[in-house]
Order: sequence, then C-alpha cells, then structure tokens
Amino acid sequence: MNNEILYLITFITAFFTALILTPFFRHIARMFNIYDRPLTAVKTHKVSTPYLGGLAIWSGWVISLLLIRLITNFPTGTLNNLRSVIIGSLMLLLLGLCDDIKKGGLGFKFKFLVQIIACLIVVYFFDIRINFIENKTLSVIISIFWIIGLSNAFNLIDIMDGLSCGTAAIASFFFFIIALPSEMIYVNFCAVALLAACLGFLPFNLSKSKKIFMGDTGSLSIGFILATVAMGTSYTKINPIGIFAPLIILAVPIYETIFVSIMRILKGKNPFLGSKDHFPLRLEKMGYSRKQILLFVYILSFIFGIFSYTIVKIDDNISYLIFSFIILLLVVFSVRLSKVKVD
Repeated sequence: MNNEILYLITFITAFFTALILTPFFRHIARMFNIYDRPLTAVKTHKVSTPYLGGLAIWSGWVISLLLIRLITNFPTGTLNNLRSVIIGSLMLLLLGLCDDIKKGGLGFKFKFLVQIIACLIVVYFFDIRINFIENKTLSVIISIFWIIGLSNAFNLIDIMDGLSCGTAAIASFFFFIIALPSEMIYVNFCAVALLAACLGFLPFNLSKSKKIFMGDTGSLSIGFILATVAMGTSYTKINPIGIFAPLIILAVPIYETIFVSIMRILKGKNPFLGSKDHFPLRLEKMGYSRKQILLFVYILSFIFGIFSYTIVKIDDNISYLIFSFIILLLVVFSVRLSKVKVD
C-alpha cells in the first residue's frame, strides 16, 4: 500500500478509537469517582466533570500506530523512533493519570523528575533531539528543556473546553503537512494519528451533557508527543529562519507559558502555582464569550500554522518579515492583555 492509504487508515483508526473510547473512559471515571472538582479558586469550571479523556486520546494515537506496524514494514530506524515516543509519552500519560487521580495532585518537583527521565529516554538513548545544534551535550540539554516546556505548556493552556486539545490538533496538522516529504516517516504517522485522536475526543470535551476533561493525563502526553514530533523533521532546506517554524506552529501554548510566567514573576508569585491570569481568561474578563475565545485561538493557531509552512517554503526576506510581524503582533497583544485586571 502507498503512504497516502496508510495515512488514511491511521487517521480513521485513531479517530474512531478515540471517539469510541472517550465515553467508555467517561463511564470508568464516573464509576470510580474520578472527577475534576471546582474546589479551588483557580478552577474555571463550575460543575464537577469526569477526567480520563486523555486515556482515550493516547489510546487512539497508539492503537493506530500499532495497527500500521502490523500491516506494513517501516523504513530502517523508524521503529526505534516510534518506540521512544511511545515509551516517553506513556510515562507522561501515567504521570498525568496519577496527578489526576491523587487528591490534591502530585508535587511539581516529582512531576519534573519523571518528565526529565522520560526526556532522557527519547533524547539521550534514542537520539531524537534538536539536530541543528552541533554540540551534542548542548543539544541534549536544550532538547530536554524543549520537551518539558511543551508538555507543561499544553497542560497550562488546558483551562477551557477544547482549547488545549483543539490547539494540539491544529499543530499536528501542520507538522504533518510540513514533514510530509520527509524521510522521517514516523513524524508523519505520529502527527496524523494525534490529529485524528484529538478530533475524536473533542466533541465530548465540548459537549454539555457528555462532557469529559482530558486532564493532565492528556495534556502532558499530547505536549510530549508534539515536542518530539517537532524535532523529527528538517525546516531549513530553503532558508535558515525555517528553524523557527516549530515555534510558530506551537506559538499559542508557548506564548501562554511565557506570558503567564512573566506576569506571575512581576507580581512576585511562583510561576509554577496556578492562578487565573491565563490569556484566555483575560480575554473573558474583557467581555468575550468562551465560544468566541475558542474560535479566536483556533483561527490564530491556523494562521500561525500557515505562516510556519510559508517560511519553510520561501526565501529569507519574506520569512524575516513574517517572523518580525508575528513578534510585533504578540508584543502588542501582550501589552493590551497585561492591563486587564485578574484575580
């Protein structure tokens, strides 16, 4: 079978697996009383909601990849890359699951320790890392920071229904189309599988009657997968500024992390502790509805994706203009948001 058929099989399998398993895991969460309860001031929802949606997303992703493994032969080296991403994401999945189930959650120090171990497996033992940095030690260190940062960025932005999952789906789509000509075929399959799994979960996350959250189980593992996928392909064949393409694709969660951290530090707060100073919540304070905010973030993520695709395919001068425009846009946006008073 040609790759186009295999991608289609991957998409269909991941989508319907997540679509079927999401209500199943919602039932399990209700049976074992695994709920996200709005008991603290930082919670943004008002009704206790079942967790475990992340299990459905990850299951859809991994089952589709295992199916493709059974019906085809991957090029040499592909299986090693897939194994590393599966092992690392499984560790983050289990970490998030424990955090979701344990009353009061896990401490951030322990969570970082597990994340570092998962990163070392992928970056050091399987050598999936940022390749344009020639010094291996420096490359390994920055790659670990990259994966941990992205994993927690998707966790941080998971403060409204559909926000983190939808952003991940859009990012997966653009990683897929940018990596499509690449020989690093595991990137293509991982991206299309994650796109489909997120789409299979999303209707339930946005539902009123059958709502379920993906929790840290989903956000940490999704962020991990996307961070490793981002390091698996080349962006600089036409111009060097293409190295910024992954940053632009993932601009929304990265921006959220940097913006929130700076705002908290300026107020003398611990950046690792929760508060209601996220940029979507600031938009809500400005009078926008959650549907409007979600649509705005989706459109913005898609525009950033188009920009990233463009700078990979065109010459230097236009790429620099696009990148400068994005920076200017985010700075102006940040100044406006910083004036919004939050709790």
